[in-house]
Amino acid sequence: MSLILEPVPPAARVLAPPLVIGISPSLACTGIAGDGWADALRCTGRGHHRLRWLREEIRQRTRAADLVVIEGAAYGRGGQAGHHEAGLWWILTHDLWERRIPYAAVDPHERTVYATGSANPAEEYPPPKRARIAKGMVRDAVAERYGLPCEGPGRYGKAGAFILAAMGLHWAGWPLAVVPDTHRRALDAVPWPERTLSLQAPDLGRREEIS
Repeated sequence: MSLILEPVPPAARVLAPPLVIGISPSLACTGIAGDGWADALRCTGRGHHRLRWLREEIRQRTRAADLVVIEGAAYGRGGQAGHHEAGLWWILTHDLWERRIPYAAVDPHERTVYATGSANPAEEYPPPKRARIAKGMVRDAVAERYGLPCEGPGRYGKAGAFILAAMGLHWAGWPLAVVPDTHRRALDAVPWPERTLSLQAPDLGRREEIS
C-alpha cells in the first residue's frame, strides 16, 4: 500500500507562533529569553574559553529558532571591555548567519522605547544613576505587562532579552500583549530580516489592528 501525501496549503502550515529568541549579550552575564521565560548565562572562565562557552550555549538554545533578536553591539563602551563585548556580538551573529537563522539587531534605546515608551525614561534622575534606573524600568515593564518577574543575578539582562523576544514576536504578527503606540513605534526603527513562512501569522493584519 502506498501513502499519498497531499500538499499542505501555505496558510495552513502556520498554526503556532514562531520560535523567537531574544539575546542581550554580555561577557559578564548574557540574557536570553523567549515567550514565557528568561534566563541568564554566566561563565566563570575568561578570554577565549568564555567566548566559546557562550557561543555553544547560545547555539544550543537557538538551534530551532525561527528568529533571533539581539541587542546591538556596545560600541559606546570604551577600552578593552567595549572591544571584547563587540567581539562577542560578532561571534554570535556570525554563528547565526552561518546557520541561516534570521536575526535582527535592535538598538538598546529602541528596546527601552518598546518597554517604557521613552528612549530615556530616567532622564529626570542624576546622570550617574540613569542607566541602572532605566534598566529597572524595563524590568518592571516585563513584570507588569507580561507577568514575568526577572529576579536574581542577571535580572536586567533577562528582562532586556525578553523585551527583544517580545519585539520579534510582535513584528512577526504574534504580539504577547497590547502595546501602546508610544511603545510599538520602536518596531519601525529595527532593520528586520526578510519574512519567511514561519514568520508569518495567518491573521497578521487582524493581529496588528488589535495590538
